[in-house]
Amino acid sequence: MSSQIPLKDVTPAPAKVESVDLYASREKIYTRAFTGLFRNLRMLGGALLFILYFGTVWLSWDGRQAVWWDLPARKFHIFGATYWPQDFVLLSALLIIAAFGLFFITVFAGRVWCGYTCPQSVFTWVFMWAEKITEGDRNQRMKLDKAPISGQKLLRKAAKHGIWVAVSVATALTFVGYFSPIRELIPDLLTLQAGGWAVFWVGFFTLATYGNAGWLREQVCIYMCPYARFQSVMFDQDTLIVSYDPRRGEHRGPRKKDADYQAEGLGDCIDCKMCVQVCPTGIDIRDGLQIECIGCAACIDACDSIMDKMNYPKGLISYTTEHNLSGQQTNLARPRLIGYAVALLAMIGLFAWAVASRPLVELDVIKDRVLYRENEAGRIENVYTLKIMNKSQRDMTYLIEADGLDGLVYEGKREVKALAGEVLSLPIELSIEPEKLPSSANEIRFRIQSADEPSIHNDADSRFIGPSVR
Repeated sequence: MSSQIPLKDVTPAPAKVESVDLYASREKIYTRAFTGLFRNLRMLGGALLFILYFGTVWLSWDGRQAVWWDLPARKFHIFGATYWPQDFVLLSALLIIAAFGLFFITVFAGRVWCGYTCPQSVFTWVFMWAEKITEGDRNQRMKLDKAPISGQKLLRKAAKHGIWVAVSVATALTFVGYFSPIRELIPDLLTLQAGGWAVFWVGFFTLATYGNAGWLREQVCIYMCPYARFQSVMFDQDTLIVSYDPRRGEHRGPRKKDADYQAEGLGDCIDCKMCVQVCPTGIDIRDGLQIECIGCAACIDACDSIMDKMNYPKGLISYTTEHNLSGQQTNLARPRLIGYAVALLAMIGLFAWAVASRPLVELDVIKDRVLYRENEAGRIENVYTLKIMNKSQRDMTYLIEADGLDGLVYEGKREVKALAGEVLSLPIELSIEPEKLPSSANEIRFRIQSADEPSIHNDADSRFIGPSVR
């Protein structure tokens, strides 16, 4: 008889775990044409932006392009003003103001920048319009894509891509035209005389516009744009967002126009999915606020049109707040919004003051490496080089003087002429009797002033070095 106790493995078999694909293949979005108030506002805003972008580059000012970023010469012409690398701090300030402006508008009204004025959105709507006029509306495009290859299909596709390429080339030429005068750029490209960099950047921005607005579209907004990621931390319960009212809309369901749907327990939403079909990012706004929503209000226009047809009140989908949806009062004057507004106004005021008070002459003083020397008359002498930059757009005559020490003698030109935008290098000598030096290192100041306009002036400090005083 065996002395071993029989054993039986009762461990349950591991459950079969299905693999999960972390990459979701893109489903092409076919948007439906629609009309409405917010569509008209977006078209008006887009038209103004297009006029500003495509029109400004053709304006002239005093014989040159009005807005021209002349990188080789390191000059940035903006109508009547010329800015130099020394004014880079103004550009930094402008970018900070733009950032705070974006923060303010996001706290107040969510992603309206994305829906109405972002270049990605604006050009995507233009490319979607090209699809509609060449391939038809939503259902026609879906049928066309499923249809076999034919002459008509190729012709429609070619027309669509032809418009896409034309818009992309015009966009690229205009952008490069702000850096290389467009009246010279286009003839040079047509005659194959344009520089390599100009050709490269025109090609680059053509491909970028064609790819982003034509092919990537909502993928840029969802995966590539950082704004979609950090915008949620700027929202609060009083931020205006595009939202569906579930208290009024649920339960959903189709019905006849004159049916007593409330007796059947239905809400105002007839589940027509028009809000989904017009959405450029393909989301269902009825599922709540989502990272993909760009606040374009296309779903509001579509839903309002259906409410009109059903004789229901508009506003099932609307710009509203979380507080409003929950039956509470929206608080517009909240601390964070006020803080952004105050900071924004202060920065705009300081920026305007900095631009208005920007000196139109730049003065830099470079002291010679020889600390000092004694001249034939026994005076202590220091040598300097003055760098004078005429930042105005007119020729100027400048008067130069130096002070800071009693008995200081200026030796050199006291009057110089500088052409508009010219940088002069002027060597000068200062001397003083040794007994009049209070110390071995003395503060002095150079001053330059326009002889024609005394309001144009600038100062620069330096040191006058002498022997040790005992």
